[in-house]
Amino acid sequence: MPTQTTYSLPPPAETVAQALRARRDEAPDRPFVRFEERTWSYEQSLREASRFANFFLSVRDEKRPFHVGVLMDNLPEFLFAEFGCALSGGVLVGLNPTRTGEHLGRDIEYSDCQIVLVEERYAPQLAEALRYLAGPAPRVWSVDGESVFPRLDLGSSSDRDPAIRVRPEDLLLVIFTSGTTKNPKGVLNSHRRLVLLGWGAASVMCGFRPEDTVYCAMPLYHSNAQILAVFAALAAGGTIALARRFSKSRFLDDVRRYGATLFNYVGTPLAYILETPERPDDAENPLRLAYGNEAPRQAIAAFERRFGCRVVDGYGSSEVGVGFTRSPDDPPGSLGRAEGVKILDEEGRECPPARFDEQGRLLNPEEAIGEIVNTNGVFLFEGYYKDEASTRERTRGGWYHTGDLGYRDEKGYIYFAGRDVEWLRVGGENFTARPVEEALARHPDVLLASVYGVPDPEAGDQVMAAIQLRDGARFDPRAFAEFVDGPSGLPRRWRPVFVRIVREFPVTHTHKVLKRALQREKFLLDRVRDPVYWRPGGEPAYRPFTEEDLRALRERFERAGHLARLED
Repeated sequence: MPTQTTYSLPPPAETVAQALRARRDEAPDRPFVRFEERTWSYEQSLREASRFANFFLSVRDEKRPFHVGVLMDNLPEFLFAEFGCALSGGVLVGLNPTRTGEHLGRDIEYSDCQIVLVEERYAPQLAEALRYLAGPAPRVWSVDGESVFPRLDLGSSSDRDPAIRVRPEDLLLVIFTSGTTKNPKGVLNSHRRLVLLGWGAASVMCGFRPEDTVYCAMPLYHSNAQILAVFAALAAGGTIALARRFSKSRFLDDVRRYGATLFNYVGTPLAYILETPERPDDAENPLRLAYGNEAPRQAIAAFERRFGCRVVDGYGSSEVGVGFTRSPDDPPGSLGRAEGVKILDEEGRECPPARFDEQGRLLNPEEAIGEIVNTNGVFLFEGYYKDEASTRERTRGGWYHTGDLGYRDEKGYIYFAGRDVEWLRVGGENFTARPVEEALARHPDVLLASVYGVPDPEAGDQVMAAIQLRDGARFDPRAFAEFVDGPSGLPRRWRPVFVRIVREFPVTHTHKVLKRALQREKFLLDRVRDPVYWRPGGEPAYRPFTEEDLRALRERFERAGHLARLED
């Protein structure tokens, strides 16, 4: 496995513009951005960013917020527009291409975009979204076509640095949260915050060196790519190689093509890469480290073995209100330690330490799991754009409340237990979905498992699991029941009553499973298009869930007076 040599990063700059200029001055010819067959050095990147900066300055309306929306995949134009904002005093808003219609229109209006750059493939989608605006529409240019909007022409735009004075506290990026059930909130990112986060990621998390190249296939409008790829590379004076979109089949070829030594991820990519056919030479690649957050635990060690690199999986959120320190000796699966970070129950009391069995399984989840709270303050969280109420709620009492679940062992190591949707209550017992998912993922035919609560006719929840099988595998209802009852090690109340076989999980553009969407569909056959199996009353095997079963179950809900819980 490749080893990491020590490299001391220069101190962080005060602004992103200063960082870009400093890297250009240090090594003007060193590659900074690579995309397909093209490469831009630091000198060329500063010139290209200057063209965007001067264009923005020439067309902006000084009476409106200087906000530039970008609706595109991972194209170099995204980065040059972003750095153009850094040089000109503008604010870049990364728009999510999976948002459409009134939802995309809402994001544009909420974030006060007066300029929008769009990739041609999303131009019709943008045109439709603009119909929903109540206020003034932004001026729009397409970066690679002209079927709907005029094509961006920077030919007459100067490539000289406009040298606009920008302060460290000035806003540079608005990054939207996931917003899977509510409208997404815009997280504020000043120049100071971004250079500090990039410097921390480069120096602490991944040991980024000038000769390193990070392969970035995560979407640039998300904080994972911005912090762990864009600003980490800038902090180290290294290179970022862009993939237009994540592709499990192109991953290894791209890593070799770009000589990538680093790979940032969020969510499920490691598991999907492992699903590709294994080859004898998989470990013959330059990759030394994959780093990110929320990878399925069973995928981490398997990825390390197959590709001959380390995997560092940590805690991540767009807000960055908590910072963990890590070391190679941390217990497997832990996030590390963080001074002042506590696990609190619903009454604000500190939860007891976690206890584990000889296999490392959590023995006391009901009392040990609570909310991860930074009682030392809010770390680098700067608030939400135009949403003081949500900012106050997140920072109430002067603490940063993550809204995420975790537990702490006796030595003070923190472990992630999931989001707030992860809680289930079955037969009066509270537990989280994550250990159930990890148990089900040990089945040899299961690629990924997502577990969530669905209503019980009388009270509380029933356990439902959505599973994606490995290529070529078929679901065996009896064998799966035998696994659940035996090798999985699951307590009786944790065992799934319903099993949904998905071809592919619904995911966000950042590859996180849309568990709330699954939970809303429940086992209702008019909503679920996948095969659903169930195991009522402890039957020896799962069997197909039918319309007749649903009618009988609906009658039980109605008799209990809980029909609304089923049909909401």
